[in-house]
Amino acid sequence: MKIVFIGAGSVGFTRKIVADILTVPELRDVEIALMDIDDSNLDMIYHVLGRDIAANGLDQVRLTKTVNRRKAVEGAKYIFSFARVGGLDAFALDVEIPLKYGVNQCVGDTICAGGIMYGQRTIPVILDICKDIREAAEPDALFLNYSNPNAMNTWAANTYGGVRTVGLCHGVQHGHAQIAEVLGLPVSEVDIICAGINHQTWYIQVLHQGKDMRGKLLEAFRKHPEYSKQEKVRIDILEKFGYYSTESNGHLSEYLPWYRKRPDEIDQWIDYSLWIHGESGGYLRVCRETRAKFEEEAKEYQTMEPSRYTPENRSTEHGSHIIEALETGRIYRGHFNVINRGAIANLPSDSVVEVPGYVDRNGISIPLVGDLPFPCAAICNQSIAVQRLSVEAAVTGDPVKLKQAMLLDPLVGAVCNPPEVWAMTDEMLKAQSRWLPQYQGYIRGLPL
Repeated sequence: MKIVFIGAGSVGFTRKIVADILTVPELRDVEIALMDIDDSNLDMIYHVLGRDIAANGLDQVRLTKTVNRRKAVEGAKYIFSFARVGGLDAFALDVEIPLKYGVNQCVGDTICAGGIMYGQRTIPVILDICKDIREAAEPDALFLNYSNPNAMNTWAANTYGGVRTVGLCHGVQHGHAQIAEVLGLPVSEVDIICAGINHQTWYIQVLHQGKDMRGKLLEAFRKHPEYSKQEKVRIDILEKFGYYSTESNGHLSEYLPWYRKRPDEIDQWIDYSLWIHGESGGYLRVCRETRAKFEEEAKEYQTMEPSRYTPENRSTEHGSHIIEALETGRIYRGHFNVINRGAIANLPSDSVVEVPGYVDRNGISIPLVGDLPFPCAAICNQSIAVQRLSVEAAVTGDPVKLKQAMLLDPLVGAVCNPPEVWAMTDEMLKAQSRWLPQYQGYIRGLPL
């Protein structure tokens, strides 16, 4: 069996997922194929994984590396994508250009101006990956997408790429742990069901020993010594809409029109103890700092203790559990990003939703959730409209659809008027031209 990692130079994350997979005895007769366009990162992860695999005595594992994506995908059964098209250089433009127009983002990788442009860069690459999968991978290979903007990429791969694709994220697990903590309960005793769209998913069920605990959440979060300060947006949404959201304070604040539109009010909603709580450009700052420490970290990876492939070290990331369930028949329950097809009745059937799923040897089964609570559905539907236009713009290279997506984005629309949106979008297109092949004709016609 061959498992491919595209964007494998994301060293820490690739190492974690490979360790998760190789923890399962039945998954050790495998080829792990690493692919990245960055030779130095590729060499590093190849070296690190080689040491880990040898330290765990797994001689049967075949580890390969290549910068040739087509070669990597040949004969693959499972393909992971961790790709970030344009890297940190493009990401900086996603954050810094909108900020000139008053669009203040903490992350900028899902919707809002940054997430929309991220999708324009990434979707053409996702579709190229899908072409390789269709033509060179095993029949009915499974594409497991971790790349953001997750919903847009998963939508494009399924609808336009013709490849069976599941989007994976860890937001549900993180929020689950928070809920258990504020309730003073072990995570294993708190049964949750989430439904919505990626990064805007709602805990519609929170049970402890069969008892509904949702009514206790608001008071519990308000009393928590840290979350009461760090999660002000999430707590406010919980108060106003009745449901807790999966995403961090910083993430959630930029998907809505209310919390970041007035510069003098932003500080009252965010916390500076950690970037993810809402700092302006926080994720960009952290990524820059990480890159600055890259050489030092590279030396650490050469000498650090090898990972131990044991069940207690296995992460809660869904990827390895899905493969284990499909290959062994052990049942796994998680939350996945899939084409809706009626799973959430009051969201569009062709959109990508994040919902519960069950996996075994028969495949991935998605139960019918029914209607989301109306206020939660209304928030999701706003974002889905942005996602739909963004995906269509990325596939067709239509600058009008791209600008309409920007204008309809909740935060962008709250801050900018239409002429400003048009000017901002043109500036972003010109600045990111080298990563946007589908817009070259339009960009050439823009004034210098």
